[in-house]
Formats: sequence, structure tokens, C-alpha cells
Amino acid sequence: MINPNNTTMKAQETKELVRRKYAEIAQQDKDTNASSCCGAGGCSTEVYNIMTDDYTNLKGYNADADLGLGCGLPTAFAGIKAGDTVLDLGSGAGNDCFVARAEVGDDGRVIGVDFTPEMIAKAKANAAKLGYQNVEFRQGDIEALPMTSNLVDVVVSNCVLNLVPDKRKAFSEVLRVLKPGGHFSISDVVLTGELPATIQQAAEFYAGCVSGALQESDYLGIIHDLGFEDVRVMKRKPIVVPDDILAKHLSAEEIAAFKASGTGIFSITVRGAKTATSCCDPATKEKALQNATALPKADGDLGCCDLGVACC
Repeated sequence: MINPNNTTMKAQETKELVRRKYAEIAQQDKDTNASSCCGAGGCSTEVYNIMTDDYTNLKGYNADADLGLGCGLPTAFAGIKAGDTVLDLGSGAGNDCFVARAEVGDDGRVIGVDFTPEMIAKAKANAAKLGYQNVEFRQGDIEALPMTSNLVDVVVSNCVLNLVPDKRKAFSEVLRVLKPGGHFSISDVVLTGELPATIQQAAEFYAGCVSGALQESDYLGIIHDLGFEDVRVMKRKPIVVPDDILAKHLSAEEIAAFKASGTGIFSITVRGAKTATSCCDPATKEKALQNATALPKADGDLGCCDLGVACC
């Protein structure tokens, strides 16, 4: 039997690990990052760099905001339109926010949420240098977003939900903040098969988005179970971890067994939509209540919009 207190404690320890690692990255300059993502901690950027895609040809790209920590190009599949309100989960130094800003234009709005204060400070400084008035950054937890319901047209995220202990709650929050008919485009790492225990327990592999990954079927299952529509994997890219990185954690025999096991590590970019037509009928509300993360109103009731259900 799982002790819920132990589960909560482990989740908090995981969040603190991620916060610490990404705070160190944010405080280093780009040249330092090129040689070591975690400074004295010894975490190798190779864990990140084997995943990252090239942003440099995307409109709105800003080199100062690109820390090379992603595993895809979620904005490329997001269908962002002029005037949209876009939310970036785990916005880091602002890279995806600035790319999204190029799509929404002056009449749109971009909101970045990150729970690392050092990343928020770095992103705000980058936005100030660019003179953007419609890009904002908020410190907050993806499992409890600091936003009202039914606010945004598009949610994007790049290799961040792996780092969230409760991915169902995170996707519930995505559902809640999206407008009816809005959609998400999220790049993340998923697995087929099991990782060796030493890889699962390695801090650099967790902060590098590998050991926190779910099975691909489980990841997509959460999205379907929450009621998202038109769920599609837009891109699927295999990730190969080089032997020299594996050798830091596994023996030669263990590496050979890992390669022979058939375990696969993949970057996927998934797109899904919040229904535009569901009204607040009792069955829909009951299902939403089961997945709700919103706080009750003063009278103890939850309105449909609070639950991420489209209002009639």
C-alpha cells in the first residue's frame, strides 16, 4: 500500500530537485551553459542537447532566450493566429513565448508560467530588452496554474510536463484554462519499455526530462481520459542516449542489456483540443468534478466554467 504522505513528500522533493537544477541553469551565461548545465553539480548538458530541436529559423527566435532545454518545436504545430492569447508552460528564459509573440502580433497576448524565480527574472529581462508589452511572465506551479478558467486560445509547452509529478493534474489545468474550442501543442518525452533503475534515480536524467517520462500509451491515455478531442501526435522523434552518458550510471553489461531490451525514448509533439460544444449537463459536470483542480467558490459549489467545461 502506498503511503500518501510519502508520495507527497517524494513529489515535493522532485519539484525541489528541478527547481534547483533550473535555477543553476538560469544563473549561468550562455557560454557557461555550453560546457555544463548544472555548474558544480556536474550535470551534463548532453542529456538535454541530444533532444533539442533547432529554433534558429523560426520567426521571433531570440538567441538569449534559447537555453537549449527543449525536445521539440511545439509552436510549429500550434496553429497560433494573430490576436490569440497563448500560454507557455515552463517558459524558461522566454524562447517559446517570443516565437509565439511573433505569431499573435501586437493585438495578441502571451503568458509564460515557470516555477523557478531565476528563470522568471531572466525571461522578464529578455522581454524588456525586446520591448514587448504584450508578453508577461508569472511564477507558478503547472499543477495549479495562477490563471482564471477559459482564458487562453492556445497552450504550448516544450519538454516540461515530464518534470511535473502529477501529469494528470497538469493536463487538467490545461483543460481548465483553455477557452472552449481552444487547443494545446505540447512537446514531451515518452517511453516504450522500462528504464533501468539507476537511470530512473539519476538526478541529471530527471532534470533532463528522461527519467520522469511516462509510457507513451499512459501519457496519451491521460489526455484522452480528460476529454480532449482531436488528439494527434504531430511528430515523433527517437532519442538515443550516447554510451558515454549511459556509462556514468550503468556498467558495460547493463548498457548492453538496456540496448537489447527494446526500451525506446521518444520526443513527441501532441496536439489536442478542448470541446467547443459541451454544455454543463449533469454527466459532463460530474466527469469534470472528478478531474477538477479549481478551488470551490465561497458557497461551496463549483461552476462549470471553473471546472474547464464550456458554458452554455
